[in-house]
Amino acid sequence: MTDPRSSPTLNAMDRHHPQAWREAVRTGMPTLFGIAAWGLVVGIAMVKSGLTVPQALAMTLLVFAGSAQLAALPLIATGAPISVIFLTAVVVNLRFVIFSALLAPHFAHLPWRQRLMLGYVSGDLAVALFLQKYPTTDPQDGKLSYLKGLIYPNWSAWQVGSIIGIFLGSAVPPEWGLGFAGTLAIVCVMIPLIVGVPALCGVLAAGAVAVAAFALPYKLGLLVAVVAGMAAAMLVESVMARLRRAP
Repeated sequence: MTDPRSSPTLNAMDRHHPQAWREAVRTGMPTLFGIAAWGLVVGIAMVKSGLTVPQALAMTLLVFAGSAQLAALPLIATGAPISVIFLTAVVVNLRFVIFSALLAPHFAHLPWRQRLMLGYVSGDLAVALFLQKYPTTDPQDGKLSYLKGLIYPNWSAWQVGSIIGIFLGSAVPPEWGLGFAGTLAIVCVMIPLIVGVPALCGVLAAGAVAVAAFALPYKLGLLVAVVAGMAAAMLVESVMARLRRAP
């Protein structure tokens, strides 16, 4: 039986395509400053929360998830149970399960080690830009190069910003208001991801619940907000799908 990975079409799709790579880099370039700024703020926050430089470097290199890092840091600083910290990070990162499900049909033919590495390097905005370019799973030349042209610069911008923030953390005075700067950076990254009514409803629901549940201990309001946002988006998407099917 022929191995599907030996298909000439798939082999052509997986070969490096400089044009697709360059196009992806140009597409993602405007987002890199916001990614680096967000990484800078998270790097400073890690040091300010009490992590040592080696611990902060390990966190940014191994975790590579700004939202989860920001959510976990206050819990670490307050000595929250490890189970709460772990659950918080998992819930905040549940969106990557959705991203993986969306990318899987495009690259299911690749070896699992390669897919694992692509999954680690992938980020929110890079996945959204890729799916805008390739909304269908039909084999097309340059798909893999396009994805790499989005995720590698994104990963590099985050790590550069984060590492600079880690080493500058002890020198930055708290009155600089970097928390607000981090919020602005996150907003700049998030806005392009709000594509369609379900996503917008999810963001609005998550924001409203986050404000309402702010007083919960251990920052558990964030967990509730993430779940509420995902549930709202899924509910709206389901209702819209039924309306489209209705005669």
